[in-house]
Amino acid sequence: MSRERFRQTGEQSFFGQLVYDRIVPEGHFLMRLDRIIPWDRFAKKLVRYYQGKAFYGPPPYNPVLLLKMLLLSYLYDVSEREVEDLVNFNLVAKCFVGLAVDEPAPDHSTLSLFKSRLVANRKTDAFEMLLKEIIAIATEQGVVFGSLQILDSVHVVADVNVAKDEQRQSKGQDARDPDAAWGVKHTKKVRDQQGNKVEQKEYFYGYKQHVSVNAGTGLITSVTHTAGNAYDGHQLPTLVKSDAAQGIPVKTVTADKAYDDGENHEFLHANNMHSAIRLNDYRTTKKDANKGIWIALQQSPEYRAGLKERYKVEPKFGEGKEQHGFRRCRYVGLLRFAVQGFLTVLTMNLKRLVVLITGHQSRRRMTAPVTA
Repeated sequence: MSRERFRQTGEQSFFGQLVYDRIVPEGHFLMRLDRIIPWDRFAKKLVRYYQGKAFYGPPPYNPVLLLKMLLLSYLYDVSEREVEDLVNFNLVAKCFVGLAVDEPAPDHSTLSLFKSRLVANRKTDAFEMLLKEIIAIATEQGVVFGSLQILDSVHVVADVNVAKDEQRQSKGQDARDPDAAWGVKHTKKVRDQQGNKVEQKEYFYGYKQHVSVNAGTGLITSVTHTAGNAYDGHQLPTLVKSDAAQGIPVKTVTADKAYDDGENHEFLHANNMHSAIRLNDYRTTKKDANKGIWIALQQSPEYRAGLKERYKVEPKFGEGKEQHGFRRCRYVGLLRFAVQGFLTVLTMNLKRLVVLITGHQSRRRMTAPVTA
């Protein structure tokens, strides 16, 4: 029976496992991560995106090796050019990806080709599969998911100098990133010169990542990606359906006022879920005979309990921005932003899994290992 053929990397040679066994500490974060994840299961799923499926032609690198290199790039917030050096000159990183001590790392162009293969159909199916597999592995390893999901969105600034881009467009040139759009970063109430309270909006140019976080585990279970001007509330059904399809025992969904849409409340009710979406003030202050249903919702124990847990999503966004470069887009275009978004989420979920499964608390901020 034929099977996939991958390029030999010499990990089991004299310059491979023997050296690593003597030098690489078993308790290093990457070694803990390597032990808890059955990486081989990703090889067959990812090789489907290769021409010839690794049965024909020159043997390619094992896709798991390339996936691990991409994850290192996001884990330590270094570019794909820099991660090549990291793997070449750091024993722990080289051991983690599965290379012998004397085996050179794939170059950054190989990583670019790998990503291109995974999105050759202009879809992110491969990355969605990876996220679902991580959630499935968590369940298999005994991680118990809670019944409360937290929905929110995070803005990411496009890789565009807006002033220069506007000058280019005024001369008839195309926008650098035509998929990006202006969106509202946040709204706050301030006093104007007359002392009246008014809403002040701060805008950004870029994209949004919409996430569903399990409050019990801290794992991000589902994501979508849109331009910066997308309405957050429209993402709720897609995220909740994705969670349910994965077997997440969703009973209550909480979110901020941006998700307070009648259709969202009705969707949750129709699917036997409780709404803990923070209500806009007009729901309960308007002179309307129907406001009683909103007052009852506000007073329900599920609503109150859900809102108390909503804060847990903010540290996830802070982690992505501060530790994994998710303040700004690495690439141009919605599809490439989605790739960045998925890899960022996969990285954070893997960090969290090490804590949940091994009980080992990683350092507050992951930094790149010192290289030779």
